[in-house]
Amino acid sequence: MGGRWRSWRPGGRLPLRLYFIRHGQSEANLLREFSNRGLKHPLTAKGKQQALALARKLKGISVAKMFSSPLLRAVQTAQILGAELGVPYETTNALREYDCGILEGKSDAASWEMYYAVFNDWIEHRHWERRIEEGESFLDMKERFVPFVEQLLEAHGHLSGDYVLIGHGGLYRCMLPLVLENVDFDFVMAHSLSYTGYVLAEKRAEGLVCVEWCESVT
Repeated sequence: MGGRWRSWRPGGRLPLRLYFIRHGQSEANLLREFSNRGLKHPLTAKGKQQALALARKLKGISVAKMFSSPLLRAVQTAQILGAELGVPYETTNALREYDCGILEGKSDAASWEMYYAVFNDWIEHRHWERRIEEGESFLDMKERFVPFVEQLLEAHGHLSGDYVLIGHGGLYRCMLPLVLENVDFDFVMAHSLSYTGYVLAEKRAEGLVCVEWCESVT
């Protein structure tokens, strides 16, 4: 089940909040195909419905800016949210799913075994430099994701408002423990983030704090 933390309101002022949202279900997800490059594999009909359900759930929040991974499944999720919420979006490489190198386009069991071997080596053994051949390491992800979040907080942290970030499950599982004060790798491994699930975080004096972990909206 998803976790929820009590929200904080200093002096009645709404804090800056970040919504880390996973994209809707895509054709790549059904095929179990590695598809982390280019504009391949759109959302499924169910994925579009998931994005629409999320947009309706988020109606009423004060969106200051929306950012999306440049991968098609994230962009299409952003398009649906943007149309419903009346907010444009910008794409940024910081939110792209991590590159799996030679596994791109593959879906066989051996490829997935290789993927999980590297992922588990990162999370369990802290071998951050390891990578799938021609792919990204944990450190490569950190170099593009963490500065993006830090710069967003530095530029807008003194303001109120909601910032929507549409990205990917693998990226968030690896990176959110690095930017959220009260979330660690054990928590992330124990809590899923389903299609269009989101993590809501608030800017506080001690840093960026998770106040809601929503595993699914449908």
